[in-house]
Amino acid sequence: LDEAQNSTKAQMKMFLTRLGLNSQVVITGDKTQIDLPRKADSGLLQVEAILRGVEGIEFIYLDDTDVIRHRLVKDIIRAYARSDSEEVE
Repeated sequence: LDEAQNSTKAQMKMFLTRLGLNSQVVITGDKTQIDLPRKADSGLLQVEAILRGVEGIEFIYLDDTDVIRHRLVKDIIRAYARSDSEEVE
């Protein structure tokens, strides 16, 4: 499931509960790029909290050092992260 940050809790549950025998699921998403309506919670954020600690489920986190796009993308990600942290302060 790609772009999972834009799924709802119900959509994420529906997707995950269709896991078949001898199959694997990979869910990808970017928590900084949620495009849901303001009051809608991201299924990606919720699944992380709900399923943390469940045996057989792993979470892997990537950061700007994992970017394999244009060299400027790392700098753009870092600049936005700085901007976001300044807004919080």
